[in-house]
Formats: sequence, C-alpha cells, structure tokens
Amino acid sequence: MPTVGVAIIGNEILSGKYADENTPWLARRLRELGADLLRVAVVPDTLGDIAAEVAAQAARYDVVLTTGGVGPTHDDITFAGVAQAFAVPLHHHPELVAVLRTRMGDACNAAALRMAEVPEGSTLWWDGGVRFPTVVCRNVAIFPGVPSLLRLKFDKVAHRFAGTPYGLVRLRTEATESAIAERLTAAQDRHPTVTIGSYPRLDEVPVHVVLTLESRDAAALEACAEELVAAGVGERLPG
Repeated sequence: MPTVGVAIIGNEILSGKYADENTPWLARRLRELGADLLRVAVVPDTLGDIAAEVAAQAARYDVVLTTGGVGPTHDDITFAGVAQAFAVPLHHHPELVAVLRTRMGDACNAAALRMAEVPEGSTLWWDGGVRFPTVVCRNVAIFPGVPSLLRLKFDKVAHRFAGTPYGLVRLRTEATESAIAERLTAAQDRHPTVTIGSYPRLDEVPVHVVLTLESRDAAALEACAEELVAAGVGERLPG
C-alpha cells in the first residue's frame, strides 16, 4: 500500500490565524483510498525548514503531499523549498508559462510567472481536465493551501494514491477502559492484522467508549469483532 507523508506549509497555521482544514480532510480521503498516512508536519514559510521536511519525507515515504506556498507572493516559496530538498534548480516550465500567459493576458507579470517557476525535472498532472495542473517533483506532489482548491485538485488525481481500503467495525460499551483493557490487549495479540482503537466519549450521556476495529483482512476483522462481542466487551454499532 502506498505510504504517504504530508507537509502543511504556512506561518498562518502555526500562528493560529487560520485553522488547518487540510490535514483532517486529507487523512479521511487517504484512508478511503487505502493509502497509509504516516506523518503530518506543519512547516513555517522558511526555505530551510521546507527543504528539510520534504527531503526527510521523500526519503521515507512513497508519496509526499505538500499544501500551501504556491502563489505569486513573496512568502510562496514551496517550489524553491522542494527544489532545495532535491538539490535541483528552479526553472520556468514552458508549459506553465504558456498557460498563465494565455489565461492572464497582460496581467501575467513577473509575480504571476513565479507560479510557473518549478523544480527542474518536474512533471505535470493534468488529470480531470483541471485549469492548472498539479506539479510533481519526483515523489512529491505540490498542492495549493486553499482548502477548496486542494480538495478539487486532489480529487482529480486521487486514483494515483489508491491502495486496498480498510474495513471498519465499531463497538460500543459503557464499561470503563480499565475494565476492558486486558481483553482488548488479548484480542490485539490474537489478531495482529487488526488495529483496535479505544475512544472514550466523556461529553455524551451516558458516558461510553467507542471501539474501532480496522483491517484490510476482512476475515480477521470479522473474527476479532465476533470474539469481542461474544466476550461481552461491547455491542456492534451499525454501519
């Protein structure tokens, strides 16, 4: 299954001026696709920090997704950071330059052309007839930070990240976590391909615990769920 790292780039996230909407959305979509999201980092608009994070993730994961820092202003330096991560120069991609000049006409000034200045060797993904492609440098796909644009562009190329999706079973119990902990540990040991999570719902009445069982192995998932239900650990929730 594809392993994925995400770099959320922007001082506005670290300062709290704007909430990060992209991480939870990407986490859900990647899970639906069957890709394994293994790291998310929020990175400031600093060239060295972007380069270091991208280089580290690119060496470790199959795919790296960056969001933010691809506009025409002075703080949009993601392309430069990715280029530095791979020790390649920036260059004006002729296809991107042509697109910008066609669409912007006389408004296509030097600032606008910064959006066409990408790491040398980058490829363009035009999937889904988008107005502007996704720029990809090696195993790093570079997305905008604006949530609506990210979602639009990601969904056009989502098939490129697909693996085998997880199955999910949810159980509910009003027992405390300490009361069921040993049985959960034993079930986890017997079913190593199933991931068991325990999440108290302390703000609901009555207070209860939701257990999630996830696996790509449908038979193991069902066996684990049946075992826990039969042992009285929890009752199965619909869906």
